[in-house]
Amino acid sequence: MDALEAARFQELAELRERSLAPSWSDDVRGIYLGIVTNLRRRASRRPTMAEGPVFIVGQAELLVPQEASPEAANALLKLLEEPPGQARFILTSSEPGMLLPTIRSRTVPVHVPALPRETVRSFLDHHFELEAKTSAWAARLSQGSPGRAMAFLPDGSDPGPLESLRRRAFEIVTGATTPSPSAGYRLAASFPPARARQLIDLFTFVEEWLRDLAAAAAGADDLVINHDALSRLKKHADGAGIIPSRVPDAFPAVERARELARGNVNPQLVVSGLVRDLRRSLLDTSSSTLKGVGS
Repeated sequence: MDALEAARFQELAELRERSLAPSWSDDVRGIYLGIVTNLRRRASRRPTMAEGPVFIVGQAELLVPQEASPEAANALLKLLEEPPGQARFILTSSEPGMLLPTIRSRTVPVHVPALPRETVRSFLDHHFELEAKTSAWAARLSQGSPGRAMAFLPDGSDPGPLESLRRRAFEIVTGATTPSPSAGYRLAASFPPARARQLIDLFTFVEEWLRDLAAAAAGADDLVINHDALSRLKKHADGAGIIPSRVPDAFPAVERARELARGNVNPQLVVSGLVRDLRRSLLDTSSSTLKGVGS
C-alpha cells in the first residue's frame, strides 16, 4: 500500500510541475483509505521552519462514503477531529452535499464564486495560443472555471475531454426525445458494459443540456449555456414539442442514474433507464402525433 501511495504522490508532484494542464481523466476517480492514511503520516511530521503544514484535499466528494466502504471518509473525519500538531486542512468540492454531514460539521464553509467570463478568457489568451473565437467559446462554457475551460480546448485534432462528454450528453438528450425510442436505446447499447462511474461527469452535462433545452423552448436565449448549439436546441425543442415547465420533472431521473453509476451498475442499463425516464418526463408518449425532429 505504501508503494502505491508513493506512486500517487509522485504523480501529484508531476501534475504540480505542469499545473496548467487540465487533470480531467477517464479513469475511475476516488479518494480511498490509503490516501488518507498517508496524509495523516505526512501531517504528523513537524516542518523545519513553518508553524505547520497545510494540506488541500481537492474534490473531497470523491471520498468513498458508501456504506460498503466508509473507511476513507471516517479516517478523514478522525483526522479533522484530531489534527496532528499545527496541521491545517482545506477541502474543496463542487458538490459539498456529497460529503458526510459529520465532515461538513467540522469545517468552515467558504463559497468561492465563479470568475467572470472575461477573466477566464484573459487567462486562456495569456497562457495559450488560441484563436479569439476558440478562447471566447471555451470561456463561455467554463462557467467561471479556468480548469473547466482548458478541458474544453482541442487536444490536437481531437476534442478536449469535456467537449467529448458534452457531445455525448447532447446525444443522450436528443436521442431520448425523438419520436422513436429506438435511437436512445441504440445509444445506450453503444456504451461499454463496465466502469459505470465514468458516467457521473457525463450526467452533469445531461443536466446542462436539459436546462438549455428548456431555456431554448421558452425563448430565453441569453440563459443558454451551450450557446453554440442554440439553433439546434430550438429546432429540436420545436420538433419534439418540448414544454419548458415539464423539464424540471426530468432532473430526478438524472439523479437516479447518477446514483446507479456510483453503485457501478452496468452502464448500458443505466443509460437505457435514463433514456426511458427522460421520455416519460418530457414527451407525451401517449400521443403518436409528434413532429419529426432534426438535430
